[in-house]
Amino acid sequence: MSSIMTRAVLNILAAFILLLSRCCDANRKLLVFLIDGFRYDYMDDLQNLAGFREIVENGVKVDYITPDFPSLSYPNYYSLMTGRYCEVHQMTGNYMWDKDTMKEFLIGTNSDSRLPMWWDGSEPLWVTMQKLGKRVYMYYWPGCEVTILGVRPTFCEEYVYNPSEKNLTDSMESALNVLKSNKADMAGIYYEKIDVEGHHFGPRSPEIQRAIRSLDQAFQILNQKIKEKNMRDDINVVLFSDHGMTDLKWMEKVIELDKYIDMSHIIKMMDRGPVVSLWPKQDKFEEIYQNLSTVDNMNVYKKQEIPDRFHYKNGRFVSTLTLIAEPGWFITENKAKLPFWNNGTEEAGGWQHGWHGYDNEFMDMRGFFLAQGPDFKMNFRAGPIRTVDVYNVLCKTLGIEPLPNNGSIGVWMYVRIGQYMAEIQLFENLESEGAKKSKY
Repeated sequence: MSSIMTRAVLNILAAFILLLSRCCDANRKLLVFLIDGFRYDYMDDLQNLAGFREIVENGVKVDYITPDFPSLSYPNYYSLMTGRYCEVHQMTGNYMWDKDTMKEFLIGTNSDSRLPMWWDGSEPLWVTMQKLGKRVYMYYWPGCEVTILGVRPTFCEEYVYNPSEKNLTDSMESALNVLKSNKADMAGIYYEKIDVEGHHFGPRSPEIQRAIRSLDQAFQILNQKIKEKNMRDDINVVLFSDHGMTDLKWMEKVIELDKYIDMSHIIKMMDRGPVVSLWPKQDKFEEIYQNLSTVDNMNVYKKQEIPDRFHYKNGRFVSTLTLIAEPGWFITENKAKLPFWNNGTEEAGGWQHGWHGYDNEFMDMRGFFLAQGPDFKMNFRAGPIRTVDVYNVLCKTLGIEPLPNNGSIGVWMYVRIGQYMAEIQLFENLESEGAKKSKY
């Protein structure tokens, strides 16, 4: 069996195993949480995380979720909601540049970031829902404020930087109310603090542990509210992250580009960190490429030479040269251009101690996935999935047919109970075969 076919079958079976082998009730509601930067192992101490523990005991927990490349936020926001690789949906970075129009996408903060050119490459789930006459409420979810393919959600509480715990719990209460009252069929809530604390203090810091405990308390409240509102049989709840986080040491592991190339020969440079996009002047292209090819702890790729496994190089906004750092290393023009943060001083001077964006197969980049509700198995541990697999699971719970995608093809098909154990055995056999063939 080819590796592509093996992967396709594994995806189908993984999604089947996550869900009960029966048709989901299209009238059930869906509440989705996107927890930015929550690494797969952040909830390992379930004994002391009562909110997460209750969800795990009543639902499905996967070992981890592998993000799309690059393991950055916006590419994976869209992969999660479209089931497509970033070279397909075209959201290829947090920072993008279109050489034809000279427009920039700056992590959603500038007005040009709302232009259709960045968003209309694929149709996210909430747009499909609205087109079907369903109603979607979204809270702080990046992109809900944008008109995509001519459509916006029924309600959008626009993104603000690092929504507070009160923003989160208020959003939970509002979402449950609109779902219960049939004002909404689906609600999505975005929460950023885990990512922010991970960047500022590192993934193993006391600050990240406090943020995880605070989030757990919010989910304890959510679990209680679902019971109080008698919604346990009527709502599916799915939680996932876009990527993980790894330790960063600027003192030791910074690659300064101006030590190797003349930056005046670069027409455009986008982003700093694990993945940097460069557009050199045409007459300096080979010189720049050769000079950067000698730099340790990073790889430089011409667009057509980017590894196929990244599913990245065919993106419309991918640069002519792409630099990819080894895990833990950080690429910048020079140390003065590092993205310091404001830690209470007059000028931003705080060092970042965590980052993401590296090779998506790097373990620290992996995120989490939990689900509970009437359409999910109880107290079930599933094998790893990928970001592009999530979309079909969401469509399955909503009772809608997915658009063509790179995830679990056939996830909406139903499995007869009599076939269930045979499928699990086949899944295990194929997973073993796939592991033997993997480069990792």
